[in-house]
Amino acid sequence: MTTVRTAARLHFGFGNLSLVHARLYGGIGATLDFPRLVVEGDPAVGVTVTDETGSETSFRRTVESYAERATTLLDVDGVAITVRERLPRHVGLGSGTQLALAVYAATAAAHERSVDVREAAPALGRGGRSGIGVAGFESGGFLVDGGHPTSQFTTDRPADGEWTVPPVTARHELPEDWRFVLVLPDAEPGRNGDDEEASMRSVVESADPSLADEISAVLTRRLLPAAAMGRRREFGAAVAEIGRLNGAWYTDAQGGVFRPPVGRIVEALRTHPVLDGVGQSSWGPTVYGLTDVDAVESARAAGRDALDVADVDGEVLIAAPRNRGATIDG
Repeated sequence: MTTVRTAARLHFGFGNLSLVHARLYGGIGATLDFPRLVVEGDPAVGVTVTDETGSETSFRRTVESYAERATTLLDVDGVAITVRERLPRHVGLGSGTQLALAVYAATAAAHERSVDVREAAPALGRGGRSGIGVAGFESGGFLVDGGHPTSQFTTDRPADGEWTVPPVTARHELPEDWRFVLVLPDAEPGRNGDDEEASMRSVVESADPSLADEISAVLTRRLLPAAAMGRRREFGAAVAEIGRLNGAWYTDAQGGVFRPPVGRIVEALRTHPVLDGVGQSSWGPTVYGLTDVDAVESARAAGRDALDVADVDGEVLIAAPRNRGATIDG
């Protein structure tokens, strides 16, 4: 039996969404140690899936689809997949990429095949815009990817086999005493699938190129130095600014710089004294903020208060940075 353990990621935004510039997308994000995904794989004839998390039927079908694709790519007879822990789906924590790669890695290792998730990701339908999920599975940490050539990767994704996962252009380990507070409101899931593709096409076709220039300045002059030196407040301030600038691209697509009810939660947390870097991960609705290990309880209380201010139910989680990739045992 092979066990694959991986965890969530935060997506702070993209470096560029305008067709004017030479490279498109360029993801910016960080991996977390919680929530987690734990998948086991055993050799089998055909594909079977056991879900011990009690998830909805659609989740099991998704696991089966990834397992079937993995067996085809690896040319093996089958795999028995067991899901022990799972990530919340479509809330901005990267559940789809981690699930696809974990199932593939479990299938490969169960059959004593080498595991190269970066090479396999396009055939699994992952890494087509942001490379942060794939890079997080590989190595963890704070990550920036180089995006795709705009001439090749315009508003429509090229056919599988005609693109590769974006290269990692910067990686830094984040201090172990940093903590991310995650506020997950009970709200409509973030955009995914065909809905996400249509929204991204609309955003890219009309994206203001000057925003990319502003993001580049924040990234190179503020965020990367802060990550390299482990300066939490500077890091948080730069992440928050990048999130705000990205949100300006999405105003029409999501109903504001932050999607409802995220905007009210962000506003409630933004000036809290123990929190920095408050923003929306990907399409949300997860809201994140950055604090340190000594202020965890105050940050947790702030998250609960923010849900009350927004008049929504939800949960508040605390996660440390994850400075390593997925583990594959067995």
